[in-house]
Amino acid sequence: MSTKQTLLLTAVAIMMNTTAIAQSGNSGDWTKDLASRITFNGYAQAGWSYQNSRDKAGSGKQHNMNSYNLKRTLLWAKARITDRWSFLFMHDFNSVVQEFYTDYRVTNSKAMTVRFGQFKHSYSMENPLSPTQLELIDVYSQAVLYLAGEGPDPLNGVNYGRDQGLMVYGDLLQNKLHYELALMSGQGINRKDGNNQKDVIAKLEVRPVDGLRIAGSGYLGTGHAVGTAAWNPDVAVGDNYKRDRYSVGVEYKTLPYSPGQYKEARPASIRAEWLGGKDGDVGSRGGYVTTCIPLRGALDLVASGETFDRNTKVDGWDQTNLTVGLQYWYYKKCRVQLQYTRCLCGDNISLKDYNWLQAQVQVAF
Repeated sequence: MSTKQTLLLTAVAIMMNTTAIAQSGNSGDWTKDLASRITFNGYAQAGWSYQNSRDKAGSGKQHNMNSYNLKRTLLWAKARITDRWSFLFMHDFNSVVQEFYTDYRVTNSKAMTVRFGQFKHSYSMENPLSPTQLELIDVYSQAVLYLAGEGPDPLNGVNYGRDQGLMVYGDLLQNKLHYELALMSGQGINRKDGNNQKDVIAKLEVRPVDGLRIAGSGYLGTGHAVGTAAWNPDVAVGDNYKRDRYSVGVEYKTLPYSPGQYKEARPASIRAEWLGGKDGDVGSRGGYVTTCIPLRGALDLVASGETFDRNTKVDGWDQTNLTVGLQYWYYKKCRVQLQYTRCLCGDNISLKDYNWLQAQVQVAF
């Protein structure tokens, strides 16, 4: 998205807001009304990473990575145009424009809301969640990174788990049942669709008791390859290929997070999910179990085990990561994290088993 398009979207949101305010008849208090209708939020995550990986082939070259990094610097504005209608714009200053969409609540209750624009899609339990509240420094499991498009997918590019399209979602049965149904481009963010097919994503969550949610999601689509993958050699650049996914998972939290305060909530939590998919004729699958346990004061213990197999027909394309760490919440949504991961690589992964140490500071408002 160009700078002109970004400014245009922002201007449209402000103009719609101003129009709604003028129509309300409270012109004398328009500045106060405007301020109450627009909210700004943001966060930054930066840290340090060390790996002592080594090549399997040839001389077994050592790759010692010891570096500082600035992973994310996001700022977003949400405009409440009316009680039913809102607009959001989000930009990552360390990357690209992430989201721009409008929501309109059709029903008086939360039974049906329509969303149109570019936003995080519904596939998997982890993908829609913010990195500010997820437990791992690397944020998402390998399966979610690949299958949801959060991380490097050589065939479809990096799309940060987002896409362009139309979605209907809502809560039913006194919030015991949550549904999402979307018709998406399938090409990812800030890109024109490479084919005429649209992708369908559906999610259903059951919340029988407070803190517990059981979820399943599915993805039926057609990809348009922008690159190639060593584990899927039959898909070439420019090819249209079948891209289907599924996931089932469960999560339990002893307390919900409040909108602005993670430190005060401090729930014990456990989340487990199994995911699978198919790109062309190549299937992939994986899963994770992640837990967070408050220890003392604002200190938490984090532990996770996750695995992902990129090609279920050919042995050796799997990797398992085992992580343990600590996090300390020093203010509301702000924390310091330290984690150690042991990475166990399959025979076709170019690296031998290696150690990974990470530290991160999160500042959020």
